[in-house]
Amino acid sequence: MPSPRFGVMLVNLGTPDAPTADAVRRYLGEFLWDKRVVDAPRPLWWLILHGVILRFRPGRVAKGYQAVWTGEGSPLLAIGRRQQRALAAALERLYGETIPVELAMTYGNPSLRESGLRLREAGVGRILVLPLYPQFSRSTTAAVFDGLARALTPCPHLPELRFVRDYHDHPAYVQALAASIREHWAAHGGERGRLLLSYHGIPQRYAEEGDPYPRHCETTSRLVAEALELSDDEWLMSYQSRFGREEWLKPYTDETLKAWGREGIEQVDIISPAFAADCLETLEELEVENRDNFLGAGGKTYRYIPALNDRPEHIELLSQLVEQHTRGW
Repeated sequence: MPSPRFGVMLVNLGTPDAPTADAVRRYLGEFLWDKRVVDAPRPLWWLILHGVILRFRPGRVAKGYQAVWTGEGSPLLAIGRRQQRALAAALERLYGETIPVELAMTYGNPSLRESGLRLREAGVGRILVLPLYPQFSRSTTAAVFDGLARALTPCPHLPELRFVRDYHDHPAYVQALAASIREHWAAHGGERGRLLLSYHGIPQRYAEEGDPYPRHCETTSRLVAEALELSDDEWLMSYQSRFGREEWLKPYTDETLKAWGREGIEQVDIISPAFAADCLETLEELEVENRDNFLGAGGKTYRYIPALNDRPEHIELLSQLVEQHTRGW
């Protein structure tokens, strides 16, 4: 049997193996120790991480995971598996042959090493690495690059690699987001609230040091607003999920929603374009916590628009990215 012409590794951030304090502690320990995520001096950060954060935070975070956990397990992993299967089917239709697609997580399971071994077992000699981060950041996409390099260190025969850096302004991505928002409005009888595009934040210092993430987020937001023909007063972008005492990118999502509620804005539609799959940060932080922030400040209607997940438009985008980045293979 001939070897596949190439394989695809879909990569997302990661998830605990179970919604328990112990599993969350293992996951956070790996995630927060990555210097791409937290670049504090190692000895000091080790003391903070193991002496404070991993002693008290896992229990609280585990409760959040328990609230969103499904019969298939972690939402991020379950949706990732659906994306994996749907993309494999789309690529088989496109190429007329089986193109192996594996799902990997930067932290946790399935690991980058495990997914790489599965591709090797399938006879793959060329791998397209597709991080599911539309907007590049050193704390996400670059961490995938680092993690893959570490995973390949013991490998005596390296595969040929190509790497998708970002797709924040890809026309198919913009249209997929616009289509999901239009569908959401149509499902509610055409009613439109003020649209808030909420992105995962990064420390402001990272941007000042050259991380292009905020520029990518701004471009995505502008292109989506243009596709929806929105005026400037009908939408805004913001940043969520800040951690620690350092200043992060602004405006902050939670503070924006509280201000809107106090200002008399009655209805909000919120979407997070930075997330390719729904996860704790969308299902718990956006859909629950920030709903309470807005309604508690006087807002009337708060509606969360799901991530693109395994929508057909999203799978078509991923298929286009694969075709674009594997030409000549």
